[in-house]
Amino acid sequence: MGVSIREYARQRGVSDTAVRKALKQGRITAEPDGTIDVERADQEWSSNTAKPQTKRTAKTKPVPAAAVEAVEDTLKESGTPFSSGGTTYMQAKTANEVLKAQTNRVRLKQLKGELIDRSEAIAHVFRLARQERDAWQTWPARISSQMAAELETDAHTLHVTLERYVREHLEELGELKTHFKH
Repeated sequence: MGVSIREYARQRGVSDTAVRKALKQGRITAEPDGTIDVERADQEWSSNTAKPQTKRTAKTKPVPAAAVEAVEDTLKESGTPFSSGGTTYMQAKTANEVLKAQTNRVRLKQLKGELIDRSEAIAHVFRLARQERDAWQTWPARISSQMAAELETDAHTLHVTLERYVREHLEELGELKTHFKH
């Protein structure tokens, strides 16, 4: 006569459900009266039960350098201290949260109408610059006869001279480089 299922489970250090499961799967056998012979059951348990698998260490994929640089840049922009010994999980998580906050701030400004579309702004500035150029190109024709009368000089000569100087000035302005970030 052996011990009860609960007693065997206690001695083995497992739940009685685990013992019932082992009995049902045939990994251990019970006595005809339903009790368990501890020595025989221990041998059967050891030989018929697979060893528990240990957690395998997950193979880590190398993190692209661009991702690491993005984390570093985000942390620097937000004023968060950054250790040069490598990016930690917490630093990456912090950078992610900072980016989420920045994105939400931009979305809120868009909803409030505080931000404008970059391509629309560039097109608008281009149109304004073209209008300004066109106004300057037509100015000598509009003003040269009045100026010639005041200066008592030849209107045609003054008109041609004004056009030449306005054109030269506009060419100089056109050669200036714009210094804004894209």
